[in-house]
Amino acid sequence: MTAPGAAVRVFLVDDHAMVRSGVRAELGDAVDVVGEAGDVAGAVEGIRTARPDVVLLDVHLPGGGGRAVLEELRAEVPSVRWLALSVSDAAEDVIAVIRAGARGYVTKTISGPDLRDAVQRVADGDVVFSPRLAGFVLDAFAATPSSPPPEDPATDPGLDLLSAREREVMQLLARGYTYREIGSRLFISVKTVESHASNVLRKLQLSNRNELTRWAATNRLL
Repeated sequence: MTAPGAAVRVFLVDDHAMVRSGVRAELGDAVDVVGEAGDVAGAVEGIRTARPDVVLLDVHLPGGGGRAVLEELRAEVPSVRWLALSVSDAAEDVIAVIRAGARGYVTKTISGPDLRDAVQRVADGDVVFSPRLAGFVLDAFAATPSSPPPEDPATDPGLDLLSAREREVMQLLARGYTYREIGSRLFISVKTVESHASNVLRKLQLSNRNELTRWAATNRLL
């Protein structure tokens, strides 16, 4: 997690220089871009040196792909957060990098403000997915042998503590929607969404959105 008021230090990994330039422009002054690379070898060397807060990582790269970068460095630099940024929305690509350790996955159709928000959220320890990709991740969790066996729907007693509105917010949060997107869908303010989200986590005794996603999948609430 970055210090309060400090700009998030970001390292860009994409094999197209024009894409990296465009991402830099979209991020603007909201972050501090501390390096970039166009292939696996360059990314591994650069990230080792720069030790950024967040790596924006393309999935398809010369030399083995984004997953290879993750597998090489994840244990070595545990403080680094990884956010996949790719043109691909294929389930196999999403699942592969999430299982390798990425904290989120967004496609290159994302807007500049949403990308800046995603980087900040990942730096703060949250998980972020483009909304339509969240289902792939839930399926991957359900298929993991170490996951607990699914219970009957709504068997967790914590669910009874949630109001109808909190249940709506909970489901959208677990599916990867941003606060802004949830507010737009439910016709409420972002501040109200934040309040509901805080209540949901408190009532369910969960710490973050990652735990909420697992909880919702286990209880078949999506």
